Amino acid sequence: MPAAGRSVAGDLAGALLAQRTQVDGGPAVRAPSPSAPVINLAVCCSVARICALATGRLRDPAARAVTLGGVIARSRGGADCGGVVLPAAGWVLEVAVAAVVFSPDRAGRRSRCRTGLVLGAGGVLGAAWMTGALACLQDRLPCQAGDVDVIVGTSAGAVLAAALRCHAPVEEMMAWQRGQATGMLAEHAALAARDGPLPPLPRWGVGSVRLALAGVAAPHRVPPWVGAKAWLPRGQARHAALRSVVGALHRQHHQRACRGGPPQHWVDGHTWVAAVDYDTGQRVLFGQEGAPRASLPDAVVASCSIPGWYEPAVIGGRRYVDGGVRSATSLDVLRGTDVRDVYVLAPTASTEPGHPLLPYLWWQRRLRQVLTYGLLRQAQALCAQGKRVTVLTPGPRDLAAMGINLMDRRRSEAVLDLSLRTSADALRKA
Repeated sequence: MPAAGRSVAGDLAGALLAQRTQVDGGPAVRAPSPSAPVINLAVCCSVARICALATGRLRDPAARAVTLGGVIARSRGGADCGGVVLPAAGWVLEVAVAAVVFSPDRAGRRSRCRTGLVLGAGGVLGAAWMTGALACLQDRLPCQAGDVDVIVGTSAGAVLAAALRCHAPVEEMMAWQRGQATGMLAEHAALAARDGPLPPLPRWGVGSVRLALAGVAAPHRVPPWVGAKAWLPRGQARHAALRSVVGALHRQHHQRACRGGPPQHWVDGHTWVAAVDYDTGQRVLFGQEGAPRASLPDAVVASCSIPGWYEPAVIGGRRYVDGGVRSATSLDVLRGTDVRDVYVLAPTASTEPGHPLLPYLWWQRRLRQVLTYGLLRQAQALCAQGKRVTVLTPGPRDLAAMGINLMDRRRSEAVLDLSLRTSADALRKA
């Protein structure tokens, strides 16, 4: 690490030690040991400073950040903040950045290592944002995005994962988001345009009685946010357009690869599509060894079946719903794998959420703070295993363009065009 970076890191660690503020009895923050993995933060502002705050009780207006409790570490000087570690239990690290890189010792990295791409949930507008981010990320990848060693897709990310593995060019994906699809995809785009920004009226009744009972009887096995989805009414919308376009891409890919032969069971390479069993609440990764057998369109539809909005997808006699019910990215499934370079696009998180004045937007940002905290903890766990993790999330301008309803496709073109600029800027500063 450069001397300037070490000095900034030392100042940050020293300030944390000087404050020694504890939250809910949690241990004081300690400086990292020389063997601890380094977290490098891609910084985009202008002054470095530290504030220590007690959970929900103390606030520093100058910090201009909403805390989940604990420590705000905000670095704005463009320096490498190596040596700052995520705090122990009872603490939260929040950074005002657009992209975060978790990395072990950079000097020991190989020129070409196995690469993973994680595409998170985010609705129609999350897909538009990720499409722009993918176009910017391509230059950083060692190969084409569709040829990376492992792709993990959740909900909207599953759609893009399928398109990438079917070798759909990013240019075609951007044309789809702009409503300018041509050729075979044109008719599917017209079908998708019929889907409105609001769901049809759901049916009466609990979505999953078995999951609701499991959430009450065994809360240690079913997370509360998963059990809560069981009480939503049964959705009536269907993914006709999504099923048709994924099926068309799959057939087209194998017609090119097999010269007219029938489509194979699954796309080439390691592609994991996350969904949730609607009776048990357990995550299922279609495409992974040992997972239930499913066609690519069925797996993607299952991963995108939002409870209360869409009908659950039935595969092998079991019902599956949106993979984002369990985890917005499923980044943790890469623990223990031989992937060494991981790139994460997380539309529902935000390391730089901004400060909206409208109450409903303020609460949305608070939810994003919770999701971001969980995402960064997962990234830190991978970093501890020697993996390098780059996390890219929407910034304040992206969030303003998205609005409150991530299913409003009328905003797709504006979100895409803005993502092409903001994502390039965040990655450049990373």
